[in-house]
Amino acid sequence: MSESSSRAPTQLADPGRRRSGIKIAATALAGLSPAFMKPAHAQAAVRLNVTSGHPPVFNWVGLIDSFVIPEIEKRTAGKIKFEWSKAYSGTVAKLGAESDAIRTGVSDFGIVACIFEAGKFPLQQMTLQVPFGSSDMGVVSRLSHELHDRIPELQDAWARQGLLKLGSVVVDDYALVTKFPVQSLADLKGRKIFVPGPIASWLQNTEAVAVAGNLNTYYNGIQTGVADGAIVSSANIWGVKLHEVAPHVTSAGLGAQFVGALVINKRVFERFPKEVQEVFTRVGREYSRQLVEKQSALVEEVRKNATVQGARYTSLSIAERQKWAQVLPNLPQDWAKQIDAKGGAGSRVVKAYVEALKAEGVQLPRDWLR
Repeated sequence: MSESSSRAPTQLADPGRRRSGIKIAATALAGLSPAFMKPAHAQAAVRLNVTSGHPPVFNWVGLIDSFVIPEIEKRTAGKIKFEWSKAYSGTVAKLGAESDAIRTGVSDFGIVACIFEAGKFPLQQMTLQVPFGSSDMGVVSRLSHELHDRIPELQDAWARQGLLKLGSVVVDDYALVTKFPVQSLADLKGRKIFVPGPIASWLQNTEAVAVAGNLNTYYNGIQTGVADGAIVSSANIWGVKLHEVAPHVTSAGLGAQFVGALVINKRVFERFPKEVQEVFTRVGREYSRQLVEKQSALVEEVRKNATVQGARYTSLSIAERQKWAQVLPNLPQDWAKQIDAKGGAGSRVVKAYVEALKAEGVQLPRDWLR
């Protein structure tokens, strides 16, 4: 996921006002009963506070307004009435703090970018630890759901934070976006490259220098020389005008990635009537599919528009991709062993994901299970 404009607002909302909204929501939810389901019953509004560290310019946030909320309201009409209080762009919860906001009741519902919360969601880094996987967003999205359904430890990670995962946030194939052309792995030598924390390992042994960052920081950082480029999902280049400061976009087959989730506070969810819970669950899965469709379409739109404005698109050859994969340590196995040592299910998750990729016909440049 990469991340927003550096000009996105970051000031905190008044905590007293936020907490009063949560109290209203909790009071209304506590009053739900079978009688509440009758259409004739006077409905108390249930207020849900919605947050994201990213702004709505990015599809995973924008779809909350354009799809999730309208669908929930349409499908629960006559059963429950919602009032939505929205706080996007880090106005309440910055990147890396989203899960805390929803867990503690500062918010109730929204996006958790677990790519920036690896300490709380180690297993959710599963695709990020298998570079050069599938470039198909649909495959990665579907596998993220299937693995969460099959492996209890993945769901448990959300439950331990008081959250329930409803939908997957998957972004398109990560690319190199740089101030300089990249035709080979050797072109990265000595270059400073912005990366979200968990994928800094993708640059090990490449002689490039990983610099921690996110979409909120890339533009200004590259413009001022903090870095020479970034590894970012290509559809998100346009949202922060990254092509203006780094016009070389190189497809390297690094793969589409599961980077976060649409979640709800578990206690809030459990207060809903069963059929309302089912609506949230179904809409969450449909959100995942909608995101794949919109983000996939955006890739081509961004390429077209950015090219008009001077961006130059190229692809790293298969031989150079294989060379890159081979110089890396065995990242999935190393990551899995670290989690296993803490009693986690790292090896089981890696094995399940890599085997699932192979079953999909994905040609990995290296067998990560050996």
